[in-house]
Amino acid sequence: MKSILVIGMGILGKHLASKMQELGNDVMIVDKSDEVIQELSPIFKDSFVGDCTKEGVLRSLGVNNFDYCFVAIGEDFYASLEITSILKELGAKFVVSKAKRERQTEFLKKVGADEVFYPEKEIAEKLAVRYNATNIFDYIELTSEYCILEIPIAPNWLGKTIENINVRATYKVNIIAIKNKNSLNPAPGGKYVFKEDDHIVVMGLSTDVFRLSSKTE
Repeated sequence: MKSILVIGMGILGKHLASKMQELGNDVMIVDKSDEVIQELSPIFKDSFVGDCTKEGVLRSLGVNNFDYCFVAIGEDFYASLEITSILKELGAKFVVSKAKRERQTEFLKKVGADEVFYPEKEIAEKLAVRYNATNIFDYIELTSEYCILEIPIAPNWLGKTIENINVRATYKVNIIAIKNKNSLNPAPGGKYVFKEDDHIVVMGLSTDVFRLSSKTE
């Protein structure tokens, strides 16, 4: 269990805080709108109304006691910069800040953000990959070179085992799971026999993963 501070209760902040709480973490939410906090206080026992661009407000929260501080403010970039900077000055252990543009990422890192997330870009890239091909069901970019894809099996794999096909040597990817409708088989062994409607979740170099995906269309 981790202690989490989420600043900014827009759509992203609400979803982030809710999921973190659902995962069993202690979550405190903060927003400068009294109306927003009143609405959310029945859901989050630790909620606070305050303008986090003011050092005194952040100091009163004891930000150095949180494992992660999320700055989920998207519309007011100057406020996001200020809050990120003050959090680090007050000894916050790990600050994750939201950016809306590439340039903002650079500035947030310069003032101390340990990590910057760019949800609009990430969602756009995922959608582009997902809908560029009819055979890609999910996509996760791990780094600029590696990714994870969920794709159907190639037609000629049906009835064969992972060992028969020698997936790792032949395609240079790792099968990390197999999905079939509502069932999931994590880390299947080499004796697994591919069935109709199987989807494979594969990880590897993006070039190798997409090369394999082209063979399943």
